[in-house]
Amino acid sequence: MGTATNVEATAVNTIEWLAQDSTTIVVPVYQRQYRWDIGGCEQLLSDVRAVARQDASHRHFIGSILSAADDSDADTDLVLIDGQQRLTTLMLLVAALRHAVQGSDPALAAELDRVLVRPDDPSRTKLRPHDAWADLYESVVLARDDHGDRESRFDDNYAFFRSQVHADEAPLIWSGLQKLEHVSITLGAEANAQQIFESLNSTGEPLRDHELIHNYILMGLTHGEQLDVEARFWLPIEQHTGEAIGAFWRHYLVMTTGREVAANGEHGVYSAFRQSFPRVDVGRLQADAEVWRHYAEIYGILLDPSLEPDAEISRQLGHVNTFGRAAYPLVLSVYSDHLRGLITREELIETLEWIQAMYLRRTLVNLPNERLVARLCRARRNGRDALARAFARITPSDERVSAVLKYSELPHPAYVLARLEGVDDATDLDVEHIVPVVPADHWSGGGDRTWLEYTDDERNAHRALAPTLGNLTLLEQGLAERVFGESFPTKRDRAYARSTVAETRALTATETWGTAAISARTVRLTTDLLRIWARPALPEIDDDGLTPILDAVRRRGWPAGWEREFEYVEYRGERWEVYDVRHLFNRVFRRAWTDTRDAAIAYCAAHGGPIYDEMAWNGHWDQLDETHHLYMGWDSNYMMNAVQGIALESDIASEVFVKYSYIGNVM
Repeated sequence: MGTATNVEATAVNTIEWLAQDSTTIVVPVYQRQYRWDIGGCEQLLSDVRAVARQDASHRHFIGSILSAADDSDADTDLVLIDGQQRLTTLMLLVAALRHAVQGSDPALAAELDRVLVRPDDPSRTKLRPHDAWADLYESVVLARDDHGDRESRFDDNYAFFRSQVHADEAPLIWSGLQKLEHVSITLGAEANAQQIFESLNSTGEPLRDHELIHNYILMGLTHGEQLDVEARFWLPIEQHTGEAIGAFWRHYLVMTTGREVAANGEHGVYSAFRQSFPRVDVGRLQADAEVWRHYAEIYGILLDPSLEPDAEISRQLGHVNTFGRAAYPLVLSVYSDHLRGLITREELIETLEWIQAMYLRRTLVNLPNERLVARLCRARRNGRDALARAFARITPSDERVSAVLKYSELPHPAYVLARLEGVDDATDLDVEHIVPVVPADHWSGGGDRTWLEYTDDERNAHRALAPTLGNLTLLEQGLAERVFGESFPTKRDRAYARSTVAETRALTATETWGTAAISARTVRLTTDLLRIWARPALPEIDDDGLTPILDAVRRRGWPAGWEREFEYVEYRGERWEVYDVRHLFNRVFRRAWTDTRDAAIAYCAAHGGPIYDEMAWNGHWDQLDETHHLYMGWDSNYMMNAVQGIALESDIASEVFVKYSYIGNVM
């Protein structure tokens, strides 16, 4: 039997291991911040107490501690790869125990010091966290009062242990601590630290995608190289993106790959990153990290458009944010090209306008806005005209929008009205419902009849039109409060006439307000809306929510409703009555075998199937010809992945679409 020469694993007593003079540990820069909460501390203390009360033969296993020596450093510290959270919490418990006994049991205090501090320098702890918070940690563990009024997880958890550990219980706690064991794993120079780390990280609090990316790009570097990359690239990326750093990496990868990247609990972003950057050696990392930092700086501007010095671009970026951040991959691409002088300012603004028109129009006609941006990023690679056609295909037509505006609630009313009514800053303006959503009994549209005198049909008609475009305008907050609930004539004379918004003042020319006035105003404002949120002027039909095959969702297993996932499939201009991925898989590969056989053979050779020369094992097979068979025993994730792959291999991906059914949209 062979032996592992690059990994040394030994079961050790944790306290004895920590107390050795040779055990000094540094947490590398790629590690995440300390995150254990009081619940984790409570569980650790409970486990220590429980094992302490058992007989001498019992032990408590706390998992594995993964470390490696840093040959580039003259110091002999172990670099901690996995186990930071547990070791840090354990040290805080030991520190609290030491404080509890320092005046009553000097011998035990000395034993605890051997665990906590370095023998060659009592002012330094044996565990040295990341430099960014090392001093804070040491001030807690060594009971220094040099950080003033501070808040940290170190302080919180240490305070918890201090409140729970008392001098009279010290012998019991110390007994339990001495029964802790772990597997100490030390890596050799040739070991794959990242791979081992990912395997071990399946327990405990899982790392988020951006933390895994951080580890991945730094773990293979020396400690000095890590410090350099951290300071010059990673910290600026964090500063620009803040709490949105995880979203930044997902949007960056959607932009670069042109494929949807799942933000789920299975580390889809990290997996996509590793596929895009299979090697991160120092030479390539420098160039790649420059690019990442460039896009992170742009991302910070997208999050806060006030950072953009060009007033019109800043305004347009703010408008795009009305619809959330889903469009950021495309905005990153076009904004970067503008900064680098590859496109004009006008083309940037044009694209930002197209984004707004697409989202507003699709929201109005109740079309889903998911799975749109990746295809636009792909289209943009072929130039402005290709992008315009892609927008035109998925942006509803003027006729469709006009019909809906008459009777549908207006989405994002403050944003829409501000642009329609020419208001630059709507901060101090309210969205005014001319007919109130719930009219008071005394409300009147003309002063002649009150709401109580309206017929049921009249009331229902007014209520239905209350949230529509024609019944909405912007009004100063003070004026709106002054006439809240009043009849139209009162609001017209006391509020609308005094407004600084021209469109609101124009209401003073109207004698009475009712369904006819609302409909007429809707028709007039619709003309302006279609002009401001214009669809690219190309002879393309809107596609009624068709999803390109490359953006189709890959689902694991066979979730409920999979048999009716699709309403239909559009294949190179043909409409197929295909309702599930299993049928789609079969039909696409049959057509590929007929229409693009060379591509099908090349795909199967590269992926080991799913077409084979013979039925080599039991299962469900479909015969393509006398000597070739299609295996049908795959799961749905494999099948969709294979359909996307063969479409790319055959160069027909842009001609294949799926239309999700109601069931497919909610799966």
